[in-house]
Amino acid sequence: MSSRWQFWIDRGGTFTDIVAQNPAGEIVIHKLLSENSEQYEDAPIQGIRDVMGIDRHQPIPTAEIEAIKMGTTVATNALLERKGDRTVLAITQGFKDALRIGYQNRPDIFALEIILPQMLYEQVVEINERYDAQGNELIPVDTSKAKQDLQAAYNSGIRSCAIVLLHSYRFPHHELEVASIAREVGFTQISISHQVSPLIKFISRGDTTVVDAYLSPILRRYVDRFTQHLDTAQNPVKLMFMQSNGGLVDADLFQGKDSILSGPAGGIVGAVKTCALAGYDKIIGFDMGGTSTDVSHYAGEYERSLETEVAGVRLRSPMMSIHTVAAGGGSILYFDGSRYRVGPESAGANPGAAAYGKGGDLTVTDCNVMVGKLQPEFFPKVFGIEGNAPLDRQIAQEKFQTLANQIQDGKTPEQIASGFLAIAVANMANAIKKISLQKGYDVSTYTLCCFGGAGGQHACLIADVLGIKRIFIHPYAGVLSAYGIGLAEMRIMKEKSIEAELKPELLATLEQAFQTLTTQAETELVVETPEAQILAKVHLKYSGVDSSLIVDFADIPAMRSQFEQQYTQRYGFVMAGKDLVVETISIELICPTYSPEFNLIKRQNNNSPQAVTSVPIYTADAWHDASVYQRESLQPGDIIDSPAIITEPTGTNIIEPGWQGRISDRLNLILEKI
Repeated sequence: MSSRWQFWIDRGGTFTDIVAQNPAGEIVIHKLLSENSEQYEDAPIQGIRDVMGIDRHQPIPTAEIEAIKMGTTVATNALLERKGDRTVLAITQGFKDALRIGYQNRPDIFALEIILPQMLYEQVVEINERYDAQGNELIPVDTSKAKQDLQAAYNSGIRSCAIVLLHSYRFPHHELEVASIAREVGFTQISISHQVSPLIKFISRGDTTVVDAYLSPILRRYVDRFTQHLDTAQNPVKLMFMQSNGGLVDADLFQGKDSILSGPAGGIVGAVKTCALAGYDKIIGFDMGGTSTDVSHYAGEYERSLETEVAGVRLRSPMMSIHTVAAGGGSILYFDGSRYRVGPESAGANPGAAAYGKGGDLTVTDCNVMVGKLQPEFFPKVFGIEGNAPLDRQIAQEKFQTLANQIQDGKTPEQIASGFLAIAVANMANAIKKISLQKGYDVSTYTLCCFGGAGGQHACLIADVLGIKRIFIHPYAGVLSAYGIGLAEMRIMKEKSIEAELKPELLATLEQAFQTLTTQAETELVVETPEAQILAKVHLKYSGVDSSLIVDFADIPAMRSQFEQQYTQRYGFVMAGKDLVVETISIELICPTYSPEFNLIKRQNNNSPQAVTSVPIYTADAWHDASVYQRESLQPGDIIDSPAIITEPTGTNIIEPGWQGRISDRLNLILEKI
């Protein structure tokens, strides 16, 4: 056991979750608001102070901390709000507008007024240079002109430069020349496309490089501001950040393009690791928070998408495949005159749900208060104008009564609330179908791993819609993203474009390319460890087809067989006899950072579980008496019959009729369909 503190932090949009391991090896959980400028300037630093019991003005005793691992939405928010650094784009002459034109696709085909996304760069410098696709130099770099133009951009106050030249993913010499000029001029952030995204496709490579130049300085400043509070000169602390691909990286190597899904990626890692310990290897991750729900699919290895669009910007960087829908506990309810609607608008943390007593609209949370699934007496008293009142059931009931009077279809307020819940559940179930059924996976054999503040209230209903028969809820389900960041490995991913037909003579070239990528990755690995693992992947596609599938690097018959199996699963057929093309190869270097020691927990006594009280809940079109249990009082082997409510400090779990709960020897709550 480490004799020093470890901190695992997920800085989300509303709350910052902290899971800490103290020197004695015990886990401590702490939650605080991400933005609270009257009380503190930085939530993670304040959280570390709170957990260690240090006053605001005292320095943090860095000698007592071994590692801090963090997922942060700093870069994501800067991208959404367009508050990144001022950036200049240096691009091959004649292609000044290439990124603005993009692929000319129209996401909304019938829109009369097309609003183009705002470009992230402020100025463009055209570089007079050109290679052809075979690597012959047609025009050498006009260095004096390039220097003059970059100097003008620098003089206007721009400090961030993105360099994107044609064919440079293969022939990077000109980009390196321009980069050394930019360095001479004094740019502090220089993103070079063949280093940021060494892949064919000019537009997405360019976009990714611009995003990197736009966001990396924001992250650098955040990391610097964070380390200012730590006395790292005397006592170095291992500071690592979560990347969008689900791996940790040293703070010095954390880049803008890898930071977009920093927080949600931790949730998937947490779900996968905790389910694996319980013996479940095929899971659907279901993370329901206040504003949105993230769903993910896992069947043995992490699923990543290589090209993603975030906030109108195309990114070509491996990211966890996460599907997000705007349905959370705070999603606002509407009746539009003919049908019930839920979301996408959210009431947020302020004013929040109607039952918060701050004048908010009716939300999904109010439905659960109305039908009795959320009981104010088992909720923290942090509501109302003063922030010290319980949830207000009366306001929710009055508002639903008003809505019933407006709808006038003879339904009672609880039937209306139940109807809105059914719609929210259908929205979330459809999101899960998109990532599973639509890709050829049969979810009835999967486990639904449920986490996030509002997940446990709806898990049984969603599982019923999808035909899933088992639900897994970890003791730290309310802070699983932070816990997952603690359990994550360091991961370094490298890619290279190949674009060649898959033939026996290509294998030697591929092996050599894999060796080069592995060497590059190993130089970035800060810690030397014997247990590092390397995964080599090949992206294959049919000749003349645009989208590729990922297989393990092996001999040709094995790769073809893997490819055809995946192709059949996804599309329902194969093109027999058609040539295969290797589009890209990639390696992933994986290095474990922490392995938890779990002692199985023994039963203290043979008493059956004791309900605290019994309350009426409205579910399955009728009122039922539900027993209420507190999760900390349950012990391994306890069986809980439905309907029941299990409350815990970070969430409420509902066992719907037809389900049964049991507590495992690791204190996981497992719900099974009877």
